[in-house]
Amino acid sequence: MAAFKGWKAEAVEFFEGLEADNSKGYWQEHRRTYDTLVLAPMQALLADLAGEFGDGHVMRPYRDIRFSADKSPYKTHIAAEVEDVGYVSFSAKGIGVGSGYWMMSADQLQRYRTAVVDKRAGGRLDDVLTELRGKGHGITAHETLKTAPRGYPKDHDRIDLLRMKGLAAWHEWPVAAWMGTAKAGERIAAFFRDAGVLRDWLDTHVGPSDLPPDGRG
Repeated sequence: MAAFKGWKAEAVEFFEGLEADNSKGYWQEHRRTYDTLVLAPMQALLADLAGEFGDGHVMRPYRDIRFSADKSPYKTHIAAEVEDVGYVSFSAKGIGVGSGYWMMSADQLQRYRTAVVDKRAGGRLDDVLTELRGKGHGITAHETLKTAPRGYPKDHDRIDLLRMKGLAAWHEWPVAAWMGTAKAGERIAAFFRDAGVLRDWLDTHVGPSDLPPDGRG
C-alpha cells in the first residue's frame, strides 16, 4: 500500500456533494471517488500509524437509521479507530482526532471520580490537561452532567471533571492545503503522541471496564 499523502481537494468535494445529495444515486455515481480519494488515503494513514500506535480499522460509511428521524443513509465523514489509541475523521469540514476514554461504563466512572478527587491523582490530571491545552488541544467527553454526580459536592475544585462521563483530548483542523500532503499524517501522529499523557493517566487510574458488554453488572 502506498504511503499516506493526505486527502486531496476532490475528497472534500465528494463530501460537499454528499451533504447536498445524501442519496444512493449520488453514492453509486461517485463510489469510485470515495474508494480511491477518501477510503484509500484513510487505509494508507492507518498503515503508516500501525507501527507506532497499533492496527486500526475504518468504520462503515452507512448510518444506522433504525431509531433516527434523519433517514439519510450515508455518513458525511469517514472515520477510523486506531486500536486503543484514538479516533480520526475526515469530512468537508476538515480533520478531527480524539484520544482518551470517550465513554465510560459505570465501574470506570466510579474509579475515574475516585481518582479525580484524590489529591495526588487529581493533581496529576490537572497538570496533564494543562499541558494538553497548552499545545492547543481541547478536552471533551461524550456526555457531561448538568450538576455534580450523586455523593460529590457541587463546589468541588474539580467539579467540571466530575461532571464528565468520559475524558478525551480532541483537535480539529479546518480544511487547508496541507491536508493534501504527508503533513496531515505527521500532525495526526503528533496529536496521538501528545495525548499519550492522558491515556497513561486513564489507563493507570481507570482502566478497562469489568462489566459485560451490555453494561449490566
